[in-house]
Amino acid sequence: MTLRILHPEGWAAPKGYANGVLATGRQIHVAGQIGWDAEQRIAPGGLVPQTRQALENIVAVLASGGARPEHLVRLTWYLTDRAAYLAASKEIGAAYRDVIGRHFPAMTAVEVSSLMEADALVEIEATAVLP
Repeated sequence: MTLRILHPEGWAAPKGYANGVLATGRQIHVAGQIGWDAEQRIAPGGLVPQTRQALENIVAVLASGGARPEHLVRLTWYLTDRAAYLAASKEIGAAYRDVIGRHFPAMTAVEVSSLMEADALVEIEATAVLP
């Protein structure tokens, strides 16, 4: 796989994500993952534990296709509470680094009014490219 971070000349460094990623290889598209376990039980404790679980779910789906977190090229985050996300950003960042590492693909975060699972606070879609 070839992977190159795209950063236009003169732009300030992005904060915890890439502006763009150029990649070639086989693709894995991961449907939105929420913070529940294999038995579909929502992680207790709020946004941070749910985020960690959603990221762990993405890693599990990637592994089933032979991929690792460093193959991620895009993440789209859907959050039900922007203020809660901003307030917990340090803890969410720590959970991200614990699960994904220091790999920062192109990312988008969007506040939504609700998710399909009533107790879900975050849903994350992923795209990975394998060699």
